[in-house]
Amino acid sequence: MSPPDSGPTDAGERRLIEVEEAVSDRLDRLLSERLALSRTRAARLIADGRVTVNDRVTRKRYLPRAGDRIEVELPPATPTRLEPEAIPVRIRYEDEHLAVVEKPAGLVVHPAPGHPRGTLVNALLFHLDRLSDIGGDRRPGIVHRLDRDTSGLMVVAKRDEAYRELSAGLRRREIERGYLAAAWGHLQEERFTVDRPIGRDRQHRKRMAIREDGRPAITHFKRLERWNAADLVAVRLGTGRTHQVRVHLRSVGHPVVADPVYAAGWERGFGGAGGRWAEAFGRRAGRLFLHAAKLAFSHPVTGERLSFSSSLPSPLLEAVEWARSTS
Repeated sequence: MSPPDSGPTDAGERRLIEVEEAVSDRLDRLLSERLALSRTRAARLIADGRVTVNDRVTRKRYLPRAGDRIEVELPPATPTRLEPEAIPVRIRYEDEHLAVVEKPAGLVVHPAPGHPRGTLVNALLFHLDRLSDIGGDRRPGIVHRLDRDTSGLMVVAKRDEAYRELSAGLRRREIERGYLAAAWGHLQEERFTVDRPIGRDRQHRKRMAIREDGRPAITHFKRLERWNAADLVAVRLGTGRTHQVRVHLRSVGHPVVADPVYAAGWERGFGGAGGRWAEAFGRRAGRLFLHAAKLAFSHPVTGERLSFSSSLPSPLLEAVEWARSTS
């Protein structure tokens, strides 16, 4: 597929995608990937008649074919109506194009139903002088996300050019993202890769699951330490699906410690001394044991390679020290 052309118009901006070979994604997913849009915004553009395929309006479920000419009209970005909030967020790096921040656990990344305020976006609007509007009025600057209960490093875009380049780098897997996780039980191999597609769980719509018709998902794991009833694991993402690390570890029988969605009550299954250790360790962790510890990417404007690391926050670090002393 050729890269999209663009040009400003009075209505905003027009983008062109020429499909050179058959693709497996339907139209809304393709637009989301190629134009760095949220799936919701891509679907809205299609529903509003702002997307044509071969000069005809179509549905979001349309499967593009080789030779299709897709034209997209992007309306001018509307200024965000979100309120800045003085929520503490550590800013690790900032220039006129982007910022790298450390999201604390428990903080939702962007406003959504049920969380209209008190999000990372509200905090960024307070701490930074600007954010790119491409992500939409509820997700300004957000290039990639972390789960609410996951802490760690994120890059956010302050300018539209940076947003486009970072999003393209993410699709090309040029942004390196590494995590530290504690997994229940003992992994059978020191190093392994899970390559299993992920989609929405059919029975529990707030959960994700391994599904043959899901989106491709690849995660690389390396055991760092072995404790009484859990392992410390380094994680490297090959793709970036919702709940990817959590679902993949659960799929191999070793879910993330203190995961309230995919491992509720898991520690009680060990029994005996191992069970008592596991329950004590889970209490000490006190939260999902998943931390975005590494982030590396090429600067979207200068090309300079930027690399960041983040140590485990308390109480995760304290839980690790206890685990080492009792294993």
